[in-house]
Amino acid sequence: MRPLFTIALVFLSYLTSFANGICIVNAEDGVYLHLKQSTVEVTANGQIATVTATQVFFNHLEEATQAKYGFPLSATASATSLRWNNNGQWYEAAFSPTPQDTTLPGPGGGGPSFAEQIRNYLGDSPLYFDLEQEVPAGGMLIVELTYVDLLPYAFNRVEFFMPNDYTSLQEEALDEQHFRFELHSERAIEWIGLLSHSGAAVTNDGNTAVVEWSREQEAADKDFQLQYELNATELGLFPFSTYLPDSAANCDEHGRGFFAFIVEPDPSENTEVIDKVFTLIIDRSGSMSGNKIIQARDAASFIVNNLNAGDRFNLVSFDDQVRSFQPGHVLATAGNRQQALNYIAGLYAGGSTNISGAFSQAIPQFQGYGNDLAKIIIFFTDGRATAGVTDTEGILQGIQDALVVNEVEDLSIFTFGIGNDVNKQLLNRIATDNLGLARFLENDELEAAISNFYLTVKNPVLLNTAMSFSPEAITETYPANLPNLFKGQQLIVVGRYEEAVPVTAHFSGKAFGQPVSYDYPLALAGASVDGYQFLPRLWAKKKMEQLYSEYFNYPEDSPEAMAIEETIIGISLCYGVISPFTSFSDDTEEPPVVGVFEESLREETPSLMASPNPFRTYTLIRIPLKRDFFETGILEILSVEGKVLAELHIQLGAAGIQEVRWDGAGRNGEPLPPGVYYCRIVLDGKVYMGKLIKH
Repeated sequence: MRPLFTIALVFLSYLTSFANGICIVNAEDGVYLHLKQSTVEVTANGQIATVTATQVFFNHLEEATQAKYGFPLSATASATSLRWNNNGQWYEAAFSPTPQDTTLPGPGGGGPSFAEQIRNYLGDSPLYFDLEQEVPAGGMLIVELTYVDLLPYAFNRVEFFMPNDYTSLQEEALDEQHFRFELHSERAIEWIGLLSHSGAAVTNDGNTAVVEWSREQEAADKDFQLQYELNATELGLFPFSTYLPDSAANCDEHGRGFFAFIVEPDPSENTEVIDKVFTLIIDRSGSMSGNKIIQARDAASFIVNNLNAGDRFNLVSFDDQVRSFQPGHVLATAGNRQQALNYIAGLYAGGSTNISGAFSQAIPQFQGYGNDLAKIIIFFTDGRATAGVTDTEGILQGIQDALVVNEVEDLSIFTFGIGNDVNKQLLNRIATDNLGLARFLENDELEAAISNFYLTVKNPVLLNTAMSFSPEAITETYPANLPNLFKGQQLIVVGRYEEAVPVTAHFSGKAFGQPVSYDYPLALAGASVDGYQFLPRLWAKKKMEQLYSEYFNYPEDSPEAMAIEETIIGISLCYGVISPFTSFSDDTEEPPVVGVFEESLREETPSLMASPNPFRTYTLIRIPLKRDFFETGILEILSVEGKVLAELHIQLGAAGIQEVRWDGAGRNGEPLPPGVYYCRIVLDGKVYMGKLIKH
């Protein structure tokens, strides 16, 4: 029997790309530094990418000036480093444990026209960086941003997109533009092309492809759009992992091994698709008026037109009153589709928001359907509950009661919150408690987001998925709760291990009401693999995403939410991956705060390790003794400015690793505030240093 899917353990390499941010001087007056050069160099493996965006700006003003850098980061990306060259000197931005400042420079934060152009260009998830240094008049500023991104993948096709149309901000030509995309793939590369620009040179030997494009003295007037397609049948087992040296793995105690693998169903006709019972719950309250209700109608129409033969569906719409297209689910026949389209066309916004009533009507309609069908609800709203049950716990309890009373099992609920006036805690809890996920959108994203998401869940092939390992050597895997598997889509799982022992991955689920399982042997690296340093950052990114989802389960200022926030900040600072609670800062007069992982690789001084790190109450600092000492040594605790805050007098012993406990206190015994600190000791004339992060 041909397997339903294969598991590919893939190395996730660097994707380096240069595209266009903006250096804003005064948003109200429309003053910015002129962009002179932009280069795009891409190296990709599969769909995981590291992107480095670099631009050269010119200060055409008559005086030195400060500027704020903004970059149109995608919603799936996480920044990992930022550096800049000002007046011939390179500097590296520090990681700051504070959210980024999104205000634009200038009186009032920006005039209505130019500020709007900037915000439109930067999109919904921009990265900002305040440059504290002044750029000299007539001087050049180079900004280089690196970030991690997951390229969109569906049915063997991967898309790369990079904002590069700068004409809304600057019409003058750039001195030079260069684009180079290098792709490495274990699966054969069927084709690759730069869709947005003509004249690109393309080479493809099957497993490595290069696309290159250059121009001089031309305006940057098109976004970069590149696509490539991978062979649909070569979904074999590709184990790639890395095992870090001890000096580079002191952020936590989860082990020095990092790995990632992809689970993908066979996309061919050999894989049968499980029929689904599907409901779309549509918010038609008064706040949905205007463009939002138009987008809602268009998204609902798209879904109805893309249902599979054999699917059953219904539509539930709500304001203060709740109405269904039909009393129960109906088959996706041509006649039922047309009636549904007529129903959708008659939806208009008005009234209050009865979220509890919508679920009370939708869930009982799933009664009687067995485990051989995929049961799915997509729900969206742009407001908070103002009718029916309005408190979060009451709505959640009502959903669980409806599931129990109607004996509805394995129902997946996916929630979408539109705009800023939504109860994120409620929507996240509804999704995470019911085998789904929550997404939060801007007002103009509704149609595209829901239409595209429906395509990812259109063809289910494996339900109630789970994964385990034998022996239990792999831990800290993310996502923690695996979603159902859908045809043409990939599931990326990351994890950690302490030892490179032989491991078997056990993957299981249900297909057509029957349990199925697959076993795959995994070969884990027992040493550091050149170029695989990306994996720790990917793991950190995935763990922070999991924690951020849990963050919305609690009120914003609750102790539980604040504890999760502190944990995310610690991971962000130590691994060097920006989170929703951290940002880049210009601390050019202080040592740059970089991830422990990167710091240890520099090998400028021998490293001290600590565990736990980050820590709250205490940490154990490990000192490597190359010989017997049997004398008193002094371990210093320093601020990021280099000020000695505490001195630990310790009795050194025999050769080996000696641990020293530090409780986070200063010289006077009072606890030091949360932040970044350094430890230092001199042994045989060598300076040993390490970085400590206190929560």
